[in-house]
Amino acid sequence: MTAFADMAKPSPLLREHEGEMWFHCPGCDKPHGVGVADPARGPRWEYDGNAAAPTFSPSILVTWPGLTKRCHSFVRGGRIEFCGDSTHALAGQTVDLPEFPL
Repeated sequence: MTAFADMAKPSPLLREHEGEMWFHCPGCDKPHGVGVADPARGPRWEYDGNAAAPTFSPSILVTWPGLTKRCHSFVRGGRIEFCGDSTHALAGQTVDLPEFPL
């Protein structure tokens, strides 16, 4: 895996590598990636191409094998709308997408 610092930087909010767009999740304090190209590599999300205020569709669900932890969100217009079934402190809240820290 390429280091985040070495990835393309379409904006302060996003990193891009091999058809995936990455953003920093303030609920998990971890990066989350979504595939936006190359359907042969797995699920694909629609991306509106607005790197300054991105929208991805449909919702994004991140889980960890063996853990009950989950992060479920919509990214719309540069804001993260956390679904109520997320298991972190921001569940049910909407916040601005933060700058990518790396």
